Amino acid sequence: MPAVSGRRGRPRRRPDNVHGDKSYSSRANRRGLLERGIAPLIARPGVASSDRLGSYRWVVEQRLALLHRFHRLRMRDERRADIHEAFLLLACDLLLLRSLQRFC
Repeated sequence: MPAVSGRRGRPRRRPDNVHGDKSYSSRANRRGLLERGIAPLIARPGVASSDRLGSYRWVVEQRLALLHRFHRLRMRDERRADIHEAFLLLACDLLLLRSLQRFC
């Protein structure tokens, strides 16, 4: 039997790196990420610019804005978390359906 190629052990579930702006630039945050084997890509105040991080942050903010178009999710009237999660999944499914309809 040939050996299975790849790395030994469980598959990695952590990200390789984390992008952050200047508000997350602290020694404790950097040290905590490095201890977990995650490379911190955090802009430092007065040294690095956080303009390069905009291409990564914009995608997340755009998705959150799309979800906020569903008023029931934005206001959070439900007290039970399972009902809120069900509406969140329904909204994600509707957004996926709309994006797939553009390609068909």
